[in-house]
Order: sequence, then structure tokens, then C-alpha cells
Amino acid sequence: MNEHMTAAASNVAVKVVGANGQISLGKQFAGRQVLVEEREPGVWIVRTATVIPDNERWLHELQAAADLRSALTWATANAATDKNTPAVMKRLRNDRK
Repeated sequence: MNEHMTAAASNVAVKVVGANGQISLGKQFAGRQVLVEEREPGVWIVRTATVIPDNERWLHELQAAADLRSALTWATANAATDKNTPAVMKRLRNDRK
């Protein structure tokens, strides 16, 4: 048996599928999302995953990430003030018309 097979075999655990069709993976996975892939009948691969909602996927694209980094850098270097509030409010009111 090779080294890889030995390592995989050491992580095998027997679980019982309950009457409701569920198994417990342990408290360390509580609340996590997982991908369940059925390779063939009775053979499943379960992997932890981070699922990104469709309407937030653009935030993970390279250009959006670069734009956000640039905006955060600018915001860090330029402290917020109220000095332009009247001009901004006037522009917003005019944009609604």
C-alpha cells in the first residue's frame, strides 16, 4: 500500500444514515456549506465550499478587486469631511429631476 492510500485510510469513519437521511460530519463543520458529489450510486465525495451568490460574483473578478483596492487606498489617504455636503446635496436633488 502506498503512502497516499495509507493516509486516506486513516481518515475513514463509519457513520450511520439516520431515519431522516442525514449524517453528522462533526461539530467542527457545523454551519459550513458543503458540495456533495455522487460519483456513482452509493459513492459520495463531500467537500467544504464557499458559495458566492450570483449577484455578488462580480466582486471577485480581477477588475472589481483592483477597483475596490484603489478606492480603499484613496479613502484611507483622504479623510472624510462635511465641507462638500451642500454641493453634493444640490447635485443629488438636480439629478432626480
